[in-house]
Amino acid sequence: MTSQESHDPPASLVRCMRQLFAEGLTTGTSGNCSLRLTDAMLITPTGIHPSELTPESMVATDFAGNARGGRFMASSEWPMHASIYRARADVDAIVHCHSRYATALACSRREIPAFHYMVAVAGGDSIRCAPYATFGSVELGRSVTDALRDRSACLMANHGQISVGPDLESALELARRVEELAAQYHACLAIGAPALLTVAEMDEVLEKISGYGQPRRLTA
Repeated sequence: MTSQESHDPPASLVRCMRQLFAEGLTTGTSGNCSLRLTDAMLITPTGIHPSELTPESMVATDFAGNARGGRFMASSEWPMHASIYRARADVDAIVHCHSRYATALACSRREIPAFHYMVAVAGGDSIRCAPYATFGSVELGRSVTDALRDRSACLMANHGQISVGPDLESALELARRVEELAAQYHACLAIGAPALLTVAEMDEVLEKISGYGQPRRLTA
């Protein structure tokens, strides 16, 4: 969790949802995001448009779905967020959205294979597509958690995409990258099957990409 998020988690969630909407990664009241708390999570509420969200409408709940005060109901996808947090100690933030191209592939139940080396940003040689389960169900949480094994993002069959990270900024940026990769792969499929990188080539990319970018500076 970044310093800014730790100082004002509710405001960080509001900003994240508004960015998702502004960038076209979600529409209407779809999508949700959350932050891990010490022994619980803070998640966006159900059925409220991003433009109407306020810090006070964020919902603190434990991993069993018990709200800790407040007057709003948590996102219907809270079981999925809780499942991921229980399974992944390295995850402190989750972003789920219904971006156009990622959702199109998910509705075709296609994973994103190693057609481009940047697929490695999600942690492996593919971006898996989790098997279908009803939204808001415990089964969906299990399906997505399994698809995220050794990964930071996955598609969700007939649903959308989800990205995780150590903070909202990282998870949101990954969601953007997954959508761009989905758009590129979609374009490749329109003109024929793309040439895929080999396992050895992707292993080399995964090794190099672990040190990609500037080191993050810690702030007080």
